[in-house]
Amino acid sequence: MSYQSIQQLLKTAPVGTTVTVKGWVRTKRESKNAVFIALNDGSTIHTIQVVAQPGQLPEETLKLITTGSCLAVTGQLVESQGAGQAVEVKIEDVTVYGTADPEKYPLQPKRHSLEFLREIAHLRPRTNTFSAVLRIRHALAFAIHKYFNDNGFYYLNTPIITASDAEGAGEMFRVTTLDAIKPPLNEEGKVDFSQDFFGRETNLTVSGQLEGELGAMALGKIYTFGPTFRAENSNTTRHLAEFWMIEPEMAFHELEDNMNLAEDFVKTVIRYAIQHCADDLAFLDNRLKEEEKTKKKEEQSEFGLLEKLQFVISNEFVRLTYTEAIDILVNSKPAKKGQFQYEVKWGVDLQSEHERYLVEKHFKKPVILTNYPREIKAFYMKQDPDGKTVRAMDVLFPGIGEIIGGSQREDDLDKLTARMHEVGIEPEALWWYLDTRRFGSAPHAGFGLGFERLVLFVTGMGNIRDVIPFPRAPKSAEF
Repeated sequence: MSYQSIQQLLKTAPVGTTVTVKGWVRTKRESKNAVFIALNDGSTIHTIQVVAQPGQLPEETLKLITTGSCLAVTGQLVESQGAGQAVEVKIEDVTVYGTADPEKYPLQPKRHSLEFLREIAHLRPRTNTFSAVLRIRHALAFAIHKYFNDNGFYYLNTPIITASDAEGAGEMFRVTTLDAIKPPLNEEGKVDFSQDFFGRETNLTVSGQLEGELGAMALGKIYTFGPTFRAENSNTTRHLAEFWMIEPEMAFHELEDNMNLAEDFVKTVIRYAIQHCADDLAFLDNRLKEEEKTKKKEEQSEFGLLEKLQFVISNEFVRLTYTEAIDILVNSKPAKKGQFQYEVKWGVDLQSEHERYLVEKHFKKPVILTNYPREIKAFYMKQDPDGKTVRAMDVLFPGIGEIIGGSQREDDLDKLTARMHEVGIEPEALWWYLDTRRFGSAPHAGFGLGFERLVLFVTGMGNIRDVIPFPRAPKSAEF
């Protein structure tokens, strides 16, 4: 039985033709004149109404058609007499693929909390909110691949299992085949990883950057887009243990080139989502407006969702150094009145409240901060001549703070090796990384964008666990 998606059917609306639609029942309403069933197949935020006349469907079939059941309906597409839809399907034949016990089906036609829906992550894509989020997530992923392909980048698949810690944070998930209860021990009484599958201690990657740099120093411009893992025991609305990262690396790019690329990149992919996900974004915009009404006035956002997205794509990003930003923050009213929760002074890592002040209050534009203190940044960042700062850059957005972090990479072998010693990384452990500085070193730069952070921004959702199909967080790996 061939059929059209509901999205396609509503778009073409071939009134007067016989069509077949398939999907899950959102609602069923019976009156003395007709039976009205709302079907959704996941292709669009919209449902299509199918209508049966009284007595047209056997009573046994009607009983099987409940919220959550799955149907195939064939009938004539006609103009709708009711409000809320332009067309509807007059049922000629119906097949019930799967039933849903109305006493047990957890998604009833009412508002459910996001916390409850996280407990049924296997079913939440059937709701309007999560189907919209997942369609937008798809559009953004497609736009990212399209952007890099159109701009001469090569997609590089970097390892998920690695022996290196790119960030030096040490919060990694171990990968091993050794016996969990009685692992082999060496002469020092420590676990003997030489007997492990890879012959050494290995972990799930926290970043594909280091390997990405290797690709850039041969192919010119590459990007990675893959899963990364952080064993950080954090239950905040901004952290996941498993998330996806986009990490472009470019040979012959310096800090200015890096900033130009980052700004053009995020504007382009957000613009794509606006153009291709209009219905879903309109739904989420209205959802956010209703949510804002329940907040205290001082906690309400200055932007609606669509306004926030337009704010980013319509404004040139302000660029300033970390030192200039600190001066602005120190002299700001919130700092002078003690309203910042965290102290502001040169050398501290800026918090989200500081970043959002710069974007939302001071400049009223997206911001790119550069040249951070070297002591608060990673070992691989290009050192400035002043010996105090590095050529780092962070892109700051309204409502979220940092969304992109990157830098020009240190291409001087001696400086990079010295910095590794300073932070306690043995250069021998990354000999392959240092080889790109030994053999044909060149200026190069790159940045990282957490994909879920981007989806969070574009959808307006409040918790990062609600923008990935099956979130992984402390004590949470059910599905």
